[in-house]
Amino acid sequence: MRRLPPVSAGALLLASCATTPHQPEIAITIDDLPVHSPYPPGDNPLGVSRQMSAALKAAHVPATGFVNAVNAKDAETMQVLREWRAAGFVLGNHTWSHPHLSQISAEQFEQEVTRDEPVLAEVGGRSDWRWFRYPYLDEGKDEVQRAAGRQVLVRHGYRVADVTTTFSDWAFTGAWAQCNEVGNRAAVARLERMYLGGVRASIRVARVTAHALYGRDIPYVLLMHVSAMSARMMPEVIKLYRDSGFRFVTLPQAESDPVYRPDIDLSLPGRPPDWKLAQERSVTLPTFNDPKLDAICPQAAAAKSR
Repeated sequence: MRRLPPVSAGALLLASCATTPHQPEIAITIDDLPVHSPYPPGDNPLGVSRQMSAALKAAHVPATGFVNAVNAKDAETMQVLREWRAAGFVLGNHTWSHPHLSQISAEQFEQEVTRDEPVLAEVGGRSDWRWFRYPYLDEGKDEVQRAAGRQVLVRHGYRVADVTTTFSDWAFTGAWAQCNEVGNRAAVARLERMYLGGVRASIRVARVTAHALYGRDIPYVLLMHVSAMSARMMPEVIKLYRDSGFRFVTLPQAESDPVYRPDIDLSLPGRPPDWKLAQERSVTLPTFNDPKLDAICPQAAAAKSR
């Protein structure tokens, strides 16, 4: 069979969008509840969660939050989870203490999953909390470990909350805290511009990737974190997605798409990574680089290191 030359992913997106009036869909997922630190002066886990929750509710946007119960250790942090549920949002399992799967055994992984469950059962009640998000999106060091981890999740009735778009909001957390701590308003404004620029870039990357690999927009699953900056920026994030034509859906709605079948039926082999699919199909994917923020407000970081 004659091998076709590589196809421009951007060209695929333009061609597909020209013939498909489908409105793209996206599900918001929030990692690291109840605590994603550091925080700027005056912020705390409950206040940050309330700000984020209020923005989502005001915009009528559903969301799923993933819990590390190791941080639900006092009345305030448990209140974060209770208020999240009271607001109508769903909780899921992010392991007890957020380890890399590739650095632990299958037995330790199972302990991490099950140790998280009492808090989820207490706060989540009858809600659909058996969704799992891998810490660091680390599914294991090789296919053997990946399969063993999936079997752990099968035994406990989980589905995987995949990630098909992100703009690395976690990378801003430290710089946001530092710049606010020293009162550098110019740097804070620069961070906000960079953050929103990241959202715009991630939209393009996600759509070009989906059209290159699947020939269409898939329902995207967005990864964010319950950080002080993301809580502050959430109204603008929502507006950017809506201005770009997106409709917000729940995680189960997004992952009802056939693309996510290996995340729902974990007896199947896992979904191949995008780079591998691209290699098989001779397409070139765009890249999204994590922002480099170490040089912003370095005086605060230097003070902390002394």
